[in-house]
Amino acid sequence: MKAGEQGLKQTVTGAPERLGRLLVMPLLAILGAVLIYPVLFTARVSVQDYRLNALDQVEFIGTEHYASLITNATFINALRNTAVFVVTAVTLELILGLALALAVQRLGPTRDGVRSILLMPMFVTPIAVGLIFRFLLNQQLGLIPPLLDLFGFRIDFFGPDLALLSLALIDVWQWTPLMFLMMLAGLESLPKAPFEAARVDGASTWFTFRRVTLPLLRPAIIIAVVIRMLDALRVFEYVFAITRGGPGQTTDTIQYLIYRVGFQFFRLGEASAMAYVLVAFVLVLVAVLIWLTRKGESA
Repeated sequence: MKAGEQGLKQTVTGAPERLGRLLVMPLLAILGAVLIYPVLFTARVSVQDYRLNALDQVEFIGTEHYASLITNATFINALRNTAVFVVTAVTLELILGLALALAVQRLGPTRDGVRSILLMPMFVTPIAVGLIFRFLLNQQLGLIPPLLDLFGFRIDFFGPDLALLSLALIDVWQWTPLMFLMMLAGLESLPKAPFEAARVDGASTWFTFRRVTLPLLRPAIIIAVVIRMLDALRVFEYVFAITRGGPGQTTDTIQYLIYRVGFQFFRLGEASAMAYVLVAFVLVLVAVLIWLTRKGESA
């Protein structure tokens, strides 16, 4: 009798689990189709001469697109611009985010209010941010260049020399709050004992920061840098809204180049190969950064 009751109980408790799996399966099927099909389609297209304006002339060409990218000056220039943008933006965001987190951590009752204000830029869509700064920094119609002219500074923010740096600074304005939030969370999770020991030993603020705070915060810093680098590598909205890759090709990033080649020049096969090269680069970068994270945690 007890065995029968136990079997009935297992059947009753197992029914909701099976029902839950059945209800989730359609969603998983849709999600798999949305994610897997584009990946497989892009892989197939990348080894074909696939042009949107000549779909009746599609032919298999193997790795020809990948081989041509090695000597493609436009692609190499876009990679270089993207690398400069990512390194500049993420480095400044890390420095500013950590400095803000250290400052806000020492605040009293006003900390929550200050934190809310600092997070506001992060909630504006990137395309809107790009349009806002496009008009603010425009040499003829913008608000900021005439103000700088009053003090004797004539700066063309979107000229050949400063356009890429201006885009990086726009990214810094919008995404430093995210870095600040992650740094603040990391600081608040650090153990108190090492800091108390440093204070008892009479260590200076700079010594404590350099020898105690930074080593303990290293895993959080690496994770924050990984997240921001992966996001910064996808920069597209600022370029699309402000410079369209110009002047010349000074702000032609890899994501904008893929869009331009695939949907303006209709060379979808070549654009797909570029996308897969970018994916391979990102996977290698993530693997290296994860290794550094585990090394930091073990240390």
